[in-house]
Amino acid sequence: MPSPCPASTPAPAPPRPAEPPAGRSGPRRGHAVGIAVVLVAQLMLALDTTIVNVALPRIGSGLDFTPAGLSWVLNAYTLAFGGLLLLGGRLGDAYGRLRVFEAGLGLFTAASLLGGLAHTPALLIVARAAQGVGAALAAPGVLALLTAGAVDQGARHRALALFSAVSIGGSTLGLVLGGLVTEYGSWRWTLLINVPLGLAVLVLAPRFVAGTPKRPGRFDGVGAVSATGAAVAVVWALIGAPDHGWTSLRTLGGLAVGAALAAVLAVTERRVPDPLVVPALLRSRDRLGGLAVTALVFGSQMSIFFLVVQYVQRVLGFGPLRAGLAFLPMTLGIFAMSRVTPRLLARFGRTPLLLAGTLGLTAGYLWLGNVAASSGHATAVLGPLLLNGVFAGLTFTPAASLVLGDVGPDHAGAASGLLQTTQQLGGAIGLAVIVSVHSLGAVPGAFVPGLRAAFTTAAALTVVAWVIVASTALTGRRGAVGRAS
Repeated sequence: MPSPCPASTPAPAPPRPAEPPAGRSGPRRGHAVGIAVVLVAQLMLALDTTIVNVALPRIGSGLDFTPAGLSWVLNAYTLAFGGLLLLGGRLGDAYGRLRVFEAGLGLFTAASLLGGLAHTPALLIVARAAQGVGAALAAPGVLALLTAGAVDQGARHRALALFSAVSIGGSTLGLVLGGLVTEYGSWRWTLLINVPLGLAVLVLAPRFVAGTPKRPGRFDGVGAVSATGAAVAVVWALIGAPDHGWTSLRTLGGLAVGAALAAVLAVTERRVPDPLVVPALLRSRDRLGGLAVTALVFGSQMSIFFLVVQYVQRVLGFGPLRAGLAFLPMTLGIFAMSRVTPRLLARFGRTPLLLAGTLGLTAGYLWLGNVAASSGHATAVLGPLLLNGVFAGLTFTPAASLVLGDVGPDHAGAASGLLQTTQQLGGAIGLAVIVSVHSLGAVPGAFVPGLRAAFTTAAALTVVAWVIVASTALTGRRGAVGRAS
């Protein structure tokens, strides 16, 4: 602020530039630090989706899990995270995104500590569920806080590219890190590693991350219960579908409950003044196309995280660390494309990048479909994973841009929650379908039979995404021509 001039001064002194806030050398650097702090939080959430995977055998033996119970180390997190994302996004809009982000990250960090110290299966599962609740509160705020500070469309695209790189690259990096700490330390560090990172973010976020004002309104309780219940019911049904069967009472009943609660949500959101899911967000053809592409691509990616991680250990004989390092080319490809994609997006637009990205992903899955028991790492895994990383990095930023484009500040958290809920549900559906297809061709004692059909299914998902992108672009072009005439 300018210093006040004494009355005796004949002319006011020229005003001095505003002092940067304490702890920052300037607003630009402070904004960059804020972005880095938020991205570290997103990295924690992304790592946690996969870092435990490689450690599952040692968790099972260390805590005497049953085979069925061990799956809940992953499922408890997925259910809570996917089921509560919409609620987390709306709470951020209503009570301030930074405040809800900090509350969620605090819960996530405390639950990580509890899980790392757990000595019974039940306590570890409870801790994983609590991690999922914390992640659901924090995750929508990550994306909203990143994009809220963007000064123009280019900055917004760069923020989305960084978010996509950290989200997807962090998931693959989780396999590397999980293998490292499991091989040379303890499985407990797959959870405890979150504690120092979380504490650092909680200390730095109030200093460097700009908060958002509360947007008070009447809370949509019916919408919150129905949206959460629908997401949990659908994810729960799909998680068990490969084991219980697609026509089992458990699967069909869970899907029916999810559909019924979704219908309640749809009716409710048209009648309440402050809906949990804003109906206007679903009236855009581009946004719906972006959500569909996101779900399909995330679903196809689960073939990598579930099948390839087992192939390199069960067939190629890799240990935990080497299995994690096998995914490093994919991680490097994603992070490299995060630097390039914003410039490509500014030059060519969303549609060409999405068409090229989904086509490249299809080629990678078809390549993986050729794996055999006698295949080597270089020919069976290295090339396809590098290809996947490059084209996944090319795809996610424009897809996220379609979903979040033209969203006002009042609904940024809700839109972020909708995008991330779609990612979680798409991943759950894709994993259930791909595991079911693989099991149909499985041979007892052998892992390779069924892989070709499973990876072909993943390729089919990205082909459908390609068709959606092409048809959405064609429909938009026809509409523009019609309006012009």
